[in-house]
Amino acid sequence: MRRYEGTPYRYGGTTPAGFDCSGFTQYVYRQVGVSLPRTSSAQRGAGQLVPRSQARAGDLVHMPGHVGIYLGNGMMYDAPRSGKSVGARKIWTNRYSIIRVIKD
Repeated sequence: MRRYEGTPYRYGGTTPAGFDCSGFTQYVYRQVGVSLPRTSSAQRGAGQLVPRSQARAGDLVHMPGHVGIYLGNGMMYDAPRSGKSVGARKIWTNRYSIIRVIKD
């Protein structure tokens, strides 16, 4: 994921030329052979809800209207919003769910 750090946010973006949040997660998962739906709300239904205490690197972090990829220690990688770029950042809200798409 670090190779995409600094990639600009682009609404509707699904490639390294520019990503929106769900385009970024979809693209990264595709690189490891996992197919995700296109939208953040659909991605929420693509896996299993797990307790936050069991979150693992690679899980999806889903919040209303947004999605990222969990890194650990309360951090995620995401494409946040217009004017920002892909990068690691602290999960900024308590209104989020952890979704496990990749099973053991």
